[in-house]
Amino acid sequence: MSTEPQSKKFRSLFLSDVHLGTRGCQADLLLDFLKYHEADNIYLVGDIVDGWRLRRSWYWPQFHNDVVQKLLRKGRKGARIVYIPGNHDEFLRDFFGTHFGGVEVVDEIIHEAANGKKYLVIHGDQFDVVVRHAKWLAFFGDWAYVTALNLNTALNYARRKLGLTYWSLSAWAKLKVKNAVNFIGSFEEALVSEAERQGVDGVICGHIHHAAEHSKFGLHYINTGDWVESCTAVAENHDGTFEVIRWAEQVSKEEAQAETVAGEQVAA
Repeated sequence: MSTEPQSKKFRSLFLSDVHLGTRGCQADLLLDFLKYHEADNIYLVGDIVDGWRLRRSWYWPQFHNDVVQKLLRKGRKGARIVYIPGNHDEFLRDFFGTHFGGVEVVDEIIHEAANGKKYLVIHGDQFDVVVRHAKWLAFFGDWAYVTALNLNTALNYARRKLGLTYWSLSAWAKLKVKNAVNFIGSFEEALVSEAERQGVDGVICGHIHHAAEHSKFGLHYINTGDWVESCTAVAENHDGTFEVIRWAEQVSKEEAQAETVAGEQVAA
């Protein structure tokens, strides 16, 4: 990055849908994010590693290994790291209750915030009808999604050359399609219903690559987003409040401000 952001320490950080092992994973931005953000608790809310993609063709550049090592170092320094597998890293569901290098692997977990409120933390694919009942369709969707990501890479290369900021074609297309079938609303409502059934105050999930925080279904719903499109995370402050951090947007704004300042200095 061209400017140095201020380091921040949170009570908890929630990350999901990193998709290490794919070309669409923005591991460099995640490393940058982890450099400036610390937390007592780090929840990896599924699809951190993309086992679907790795089974088809091996892709594991140094940046992806660096992300794993960075997280493990945070664990060695005292952070509690909890890994809740998703559908793309479902191979880890055979290891519930175990520890890998200090990382706890669980199916789901109840997180108690600093203000005493309790949240169900779960990836959420269990409530996606497509993944649960038509897995072949989910794999087809994965292929289409990767194709969109490749187009997205080419598009944003051209946008950078034109001095424009990052824009996600795949996120836009997926949001349009899923809005057409009311998928996001149904997914959110299903997760809130599960949280209500478990007697907690809210739910923190991932899976649909759409960061959000609201209470329109009666309980607090939080989605962490992803690290292939929007590069978002959720942070719990020390008073128990939550915020969505949109890192790609923040980086773009800071770089644009730095370029403006540099241009003014040259003009002066």
